[in-house]
Amino acid sequence: MSSVGSRATIVSRVVSARLRDSETSPQWSAETGGIVSGIHDAGQTDAERQAQGVLFSDDAPWLAEEIGYRGPTASNAAGITYRQLDYWARTGLVVPSLRGAKGSGSQRLYSFRDILVLKVVKRLLDTGVSLQQIRSAVEHLRERGVEDLAQITLMSDGASVYECTSADEVIDLVQGGQGVYGIAVGRVWREVEGTLAELPAEYLVEDAQHPRGVQSFPGDELSARREARRQSAS
Repeated sequence: MSSVGSRATIVSRVVSARLRDSETSPQWSAETGGIVSGIHDAGQTDAERQAQGVLFSDDAPWLAEEIGYRGPTASNAAGITYRQLDYWARTGLVVPSLRGAKGSGSQRLYSFRDILVLKVVKRLLDTGVSLQQIRSAVEHLRERGVEDLAQITLMSDGASVYECTSADEVIDLVQGGQGVYGIAVGRVWREVEGTLAELPAEYLVEDAQHPRGVQSFPGDELSARREARRQSAS
């Protein structure tokens, strides 16, 4: 396992990171591979500015574990085609954790976490990372708890994938030329969350309001729960 600078480790197994963000910090774009906006401290180096741009400090988003999403919804939210979704499930890259397609008429059911990983995979593919490297990163993400997952930033040079535990690690990668693209998983989480609020979902726990197997639009309800959680924590 080769090291990058004095801190970060190369990641086909991925390295780890707690990230910080602010309204005025530069934003890192996985699509463009650079800073697209932001206000910086004039005393910062380019590497420090770029490190700041991939940091994410929001509280860990809330995960609705009693809700699942069918294949068309999952592919829509992840920004991939249904054909890609089907292929990734059949090859074991990202499989639905709630229900697989077994038997005539059955439909896959994806969790929020599954869809988050799908979108991260799409971002990594867009940067040119190989499927072999992505498989290793996916295995790593599957092992992480929800709180950790929301705070991860993945860095890539288009060939390898890295994870960082601090801004210093990000700086090491950028200065060493390995940190060309940055993907803050917490930001992707928010994107997926916003998209799914407008798409149909299936409740796993049946009650009078949510019959099992019937799709509904949970956006308003989830927003209310997140607000209640935020207030109880404050």
